[in-house]
Amino acid sequence: MRYQPPLFRPPSEARSYILQATLGCSWNNCTYCHMYRDKTFSVRPLAESLEDVRAAGRAAGERVEKVFVADGDALILDMDHWEPILEACARAFPRLRQVSCYAMADNVLEKTDAQLERLRTLGLSLLYMGPESGDEQTLRRLAKQPRPSGTSREQDYLFDMHVAAATKARAAGLGLSAIFLLGAGGTERSEAHAHGSARLATAMDPDYLAALTLTVVEGTPLSATQSHRSWQLPDTFGLLDELRTLVDEARPTNALFRTNHASNYLPLGGRLPRDRKRIVDTIALALDGGIPLRPEWSRGL
Repeated sequence: MRYQPPLFRPPSEARSYILQATLGCSWNNCTYCHMYRDKTFSVRPLAESLEDVRAAGRAAGERVEKVFVADGDALILDMDHWEPILEACARAFPRLRQVSCYAMADNVLEKTDAQLERLRTLGLSLLYMGPESGDEQTLRRLAKQPRPSGTSREQDYLFDMHVAAATKARAAGLGLSAIFLLGAGGTERSEAHAHGSARLATAMDPDYLAALTLTVVEGTPLSATQSHRSWQLPDTFGLLDELRTLVDEARPTNALFRTNHASNYLPLGGRLPRDRKRIVDTIALALDGGIPLRPEWSRGL
């Protein structure tokens, strides 16, 4: 198998075979993100991707149950790439039960309903989508997506795009994991970011809901903004307050909730709404000093 580093995957894909069918991120303009800044986006030749799948099948075919298609927004692949890749995965891995990838909202919206349903039929089963915030002003500062033509600056177009994409993905039978980023609004928008994120999590109604904690990485536009003191990351207690608001106010139908990413100060898990009170009470206990937080030295990206 051939990989061009750096290579990223969600925590839940730790045991997955990773197929790097694209390199980098087609957007690559999010102000906080450093993941693919040293890469120029490209689609790997289909023949290389298929050979990698066959090689993985020969080496570990019976052991592979999950495949994660990388890099940053692999759903952008055309159907003439996706179809043979999914068919090859089904042949190579007889115990395969999940194929997943990162996806931006416009990746989903650019596919037709029939194309998404076709991908689901062939084995694509889960999309990881990271709106990061439900506060429109924060979303624009993060530069989460290009503004669609015909929209005005007054419209909540980024919030609406993510709701529309989630609705379309779920209608096609695709599972959805929504990822929010504690601290993304800075101190100025912290409260609006937390409430807006809960509202967007409710509207997207994902199967999985995750919260990560923003780390300001040197070399990103957000780092330059922070150095000029026009944006500041909330302190640890401010971040936990955001987390408490997100859990307390989000109303997904039945979502598996996790804060198991290494960036977080307080690893948590449960189902919403079933475990809401327990999780909120645990966060409150941590805010009161009753639960030790993950030390800085053990946090990471």
